[in-house]
Amino acid sequence: MQVPIEIRFHQIEPSDSLEAEIRAHAERLDRLYGRLTACRVSIEPPPHQRQTGNLWNVHIELSVPGKTLVVTRDPHKAHLRHARPDLRKSIKEAFKSAERQLKDFKRVIRGDVKAHEAPFQGCIVRLDPGGEYGFLRTAAGGELYFSRTSVLDGFDALKVGDTVHYSSIDGDSGPVANKVWRGPAHHLD
Repeated sequence: MQVPIEIRFHQIEPSDSLEAEIRAHAERLDRLYGRLTACRVSIEPPPHQRQTGNLWNVHIELSVPGKTLVVTRDPHKAHLRHARPDLRKSIKEAFKSAERQLKDFKRVIRGDVKAHEAPFQGCIVRLDPGGEYGFLRTAAGGELYFSRTSVLDGFDALKVGDTVHYSSIDGDSGPVANKVWRGPAHHLD
C-alpha cells in the first residue's frame, strides 16, 4: 500500500491485539491486489446498541486506482447469523466481504467480466392485428421489426405508444429488435 493503513476506534478503547489482527487482514488484501493504495478501517458500536456491547459496525474503505471500495458490516445481519456475535467475528466478516469486492474489481479490470450492451429505447408504432409482430420507432427515427417471441414481458400487454427497451441484431433482411421489454422513458446515452 502506498499509504499506511488507518485504523480508528470510536467509543471503544484501542487494542494492540485488534490492531494487529486488522493489519494482518489488510496485508492479505494488499497481497491479493498489489495496486491497493490505501485502507481505512473504522470500528464502533452502533448508536442504538451501545448498552449490549456485542454488536459492532466495521467500516472498511479500500482505495484502488480510480475507485474506492467500501464495506460496512451490518450488525443486524450478524445478530441473525450468530447467537453471540463479537468484535473479532465482525472484523473477520467485514474483511471477507472486502476480499470478495477486491476480487470482483480485479476481474473487471482484467476484462474477465463482460460488459453488457446498453439497451436501446424506442416507442411502439404498429402492432400486427393477428398479434404476431410489431414495429418500434428508434431514437434515430427509423423503424425496427420485432416478433411476438422477442417480447420479454408479454406481447399482448403492448400498446401503440408504449416506451420499450430493446437490443438490436442483424436479421436476414436487416436489423431486427430483439429482447423487447416495456420500461420507463428516459434518456439513454
